Amino acid sequence: MKVAVIGASGYVGAELIGLLCQHDNISIQHLLVSENSASSGKTFAALHGRWQGICDLPLQSFSQTWFDTFISDKQDNDAEHALDAVFFATPHEFSALWAGAFVEAGIKVFDLSGGFRLKELADYPQYYGFEHQDINTLSLAHYGLAEWQHEQIAGADLVAVPGCYPTASLLALKPVISNKLQLENSLVVVNGISGVSGAGRTASLASNFNEVSLMPYNILKHRHQPEISQEAGVEVIFNPHLAPYKRGLLATVTLQLKTGVSAAQVDAAFTHAYQDKALIRLLDAWPKIDNVAHTPFADLHWQYDEKKQVLVVSCAIDNLLKGAAAQALQCANISMGLPDHYGLLPQTFVGSSDDYSLVSHAPSTK
Repeated sequence: MKVAVIGASGYVGAELIGLLCQHDNISIQHLLVSENSASSGKTFAALHGRWQGICDLPLQSFSQTWFDTFISDKQDNDAEHALDAVFFATPHEFSALWAGAFVEAGIKVFDLSGGFRLKELADYPQYYGFEHQDINTLSLAHYGLAEWQHEQIAGADLVAVPGCYPTASLLALKPVISNKLQLENSLVVVNGISGVSGAGRTASLASNFNEVSLMPYNILKHRHQPEISQEAGVEVIFNPHLAPYKRGLLATVTLQLKTGVSAAQVDAAFTHAYQDKALIRLLDAWPKIDNVAHTPFADLHWQYDEKKQVLVVSCAIDNLLKGAAAQALQCANISMGLPDHYGLLPQTFVGSSDDYSLVSHAPSTK
């Protein structure tokens, strides 16, 4: 798959490019930044020193001229250099404006912004602050929660990669909702906490590390609330919190289940949903941010009080990886017919200390 990444200068773009560099079925053709970016002309590694000697590709400015030169002209006339897919790690308004042009050119779009996550046009001014003008492309978009929407992702021309809070929240909720274990019309509360990298790389006083203290923000009006409700199929109350650490996210969901639902049923719902999912780890203890930071994993644990019929589920992820870049790569893998975790996990060793066996996460070549 020949790809371009738009938004290469930000945290999510950098994580994505690092993953793409290590993927043996993907070739990066272009790395792009905004038209007036001071980073244009620099190498990717000059901005993100961690990738020095690994990815020294130049950063190009995105513009109508660039699109006409490399997309409009080359897709039909230069198959060798034609793109198969583009990743948007951009502001929401940008992807909403430009994604349709790439789709029309026959290029798959994996959008890591919120430009296509919500299905209703009327929600964009309220939650994202702009009027969405591209109703036709919006109708083509498929939500990309990798563990739950494999078939839709596989056939999609445009995948709306979920937000970080919704990823953790939905992974916690969907085993319960899909088995109809929740009490109808009961309160569903999601408390989320994220490190400061979730605010992006642009400097601001609100996310300055010296200024950050543990605090709630955007209560009852956060843009991820309608996304979680939409994809869970139930209305949720979402309470986001900012914490003074760099990366990682924890979502804790509290909901009431139907009379007669047993702990065994709850356990079975989670086991059935995730027992064959390589990036989901079902734990015997509450998850920790440190155990998922810099990894593509989602760690889940739950407790159920049968007398009160109250279930509490916690999910921890890295907000930049499983909550963004790694899930985008999962979606790309699915679109290529590969296992969704391809290129995201090393080989692992299992067994006793005297008898190790190797488990490869690469697909069979037979």
